[in-house]
Amino acid sequence: MMRKTRTVTMTAIAISVALGATACGGGSSSSSGAVSKGGTLVYYTPSDFDHLDSGRTYTTQGQNIGREIYRTLTGWTQSASSPNAKPTLTGDLATNTGVSSNGAKTWTFTLRSGIKWQDGTPVTSADVKYGVERTFDPDLSGGPTYAQQWLANDKGYKGPTKSGDLASIQTPNASTIVFQLNQPVSDFNEATAMGTFAAVPKAHDTGATYDTHVYSDGPYEVKSYTQNKELILVKNPEWSQATDPLRNQNVDEIDIKMGMDQAAIDQLMKADGPDAENAVIEDPIAGTDLNSFVNDPTLKSRLHAIPAPGTNYLAMNTTTIKNLAVRQAIEYAINKETIRGAFGGSAYGQYATVFLPPGTDGRQDSAAPYGTNPAGDPAKAKALLAQAGVKNLTLSLAVEATPTQAKVGSAIADALAQVGITVNIKQIDRATYFNTVGNTSNKYDLIWGDWIADWPNASTILPPLFDGRQIQPQGNQVFSQLQDPAAEKQMDAIDAMADPAQADAAWGALDVQLLQKDAAVVPLVYMTFYELQGKNVGGLTNDSELAEMNLAHVYLKK
Repeated sequence: MMRKTRTVTMTAIAISVALGATACGGGSSSSSGAVSKGGTLVYYTPSDFDHLDSGRTYTTQGQNIGREIYRTLTGWTQSASSPNAKPTLTGDLATNTGVSSNGAKTWTFTLRSGIKWQDGTPVTSADVKYGVERTFDPDLSGGPTYAQQWLANDKGYKGPTKSGDLASIQTPNASTIVFQLNQPVSDFNEATAMGTFAAVPKAHDTGATYDTHVYSDGPYEVKSYTQNKELILVKNPEWSQATDPLRNQNVDEIDIKMGMDQAAIDQLMKADGPDAENAVIEDPIAGTDLNSFVNDPTLKSRLHAIPAPGTNYLAMNTTTIKNLAVRQAIEYAINKETIRGAFGGSAYGQYATVFLPPGTDGRQDSAAPYGTNPAGDPAKAKALLAQAGVKNLTLSLAVEATPTQAKVGSAIADALAQVGITVNIKQIDRATYFNTVGNTSNKYDLIWGDWIADWPNASTILPPLFDGRQIQPQGNQVFSQLQDPAAEKQMDAIDAMADPAQADAAWGALDVQLLQKDAAVVPLVYMTFYELQGKNVGGLTNDSELAEMNLAHVYLKK
């Protein structure tokens, strides 16, 4: 899963921190005596969301706000009384985390009774089935593709509008939904915590414009949405605490304000005046401010450090940079010191040597296919370019149009200039960045990206980014457009392994192999995000699922 300055969970990683974060209560019972009710929480974000449509969002920003509006079959719960605790998978729309049968090729979920849409009508299994089916529509691309990969007999299916019913999803009654898979998937119930497995009422589906008309079965509903400016959420009167083990409904309103520069947001939050004391920020503190904020003792009680279980990377388009030696030369040429400096320096995270982040089961911790010197090896890069007979190479580089990313782009361009490669930096509006670079007709040679596991397994890191069978014209996540049939065959073999330890080790070996054999990405930095809350905000948890401040139990102290 991406983050606009960061796509979910790696719960095996030890999450440290909320440096003094306020917390009170926990779970669905946290809304008791000590927790205040009412008020408006302000939520500052530099730009709009790429999508709010539950089936299309694949950034942590979209999902963080989205889960206040819609619910999924399962979800990750985290007590407000233990803000740094490891999240636990639990039933959300479903009564539990599902029941597998037929060797984990069949999964059955029973919906909780009493869950209603914002108009008071009940949420049914047909709504969930329709919500999953519509994600197959090529006009509604952008979200996770696990349903498309795993549901049986779905070849050629293009969603309910174009193809009708998908037989591998069965709804024997209004509260039961059954998924028939094409292979055993022991952790399918973790995929069902993603927006792909949210309910959508057919009568209220507006297709490509559903982003601005998302219908609510969660604690908050959309009151108004002016794109690129403001999204206002208010209480959904039909939501019931008795049916929801993941969230509370403490504040009256959530006002998402968009468009202010991140550095300006940082300074506003640092001052903690009237416009900040009831506020949280969406994006991590900008690189220009990071070190000073982290080392400011006056901010300690409001500063959250959230180690993100993911990797900041540079993708190389293998359809335009076809020569492996050239891609390997770029691996050696990149200076990770200057890139990390652009993101804020050492506080941002440790240098990456392989793609899988630290803490991932099976990761080869000592592996470093292109060396351990973060400054790179320009001499080796030049030798590889000479070997390939390449001179006067010019490449395009896609980065976000933000001050931090401008510095990142310059750091990459400067490093490649040292080995004779000219880079033309293409800055893309942050709100549309991933939609733009995910359109394969836009032939960028180099693409900045980052990725966080969708749930705690390397299978949600390597296949989404390196499996060429998942390339799609729009909403593409395989930025490198790598097509390596042998590696794809290995991925299938690992998926079929019954022994988790064997599978973990195989993923770790494949991680190194992909870097050595294909050199389709340059892993840059393993990320840590720092975020600020206002002094009047309580109930936040440090969410290792999305590497965000989780709003599930948020309240205002007064």
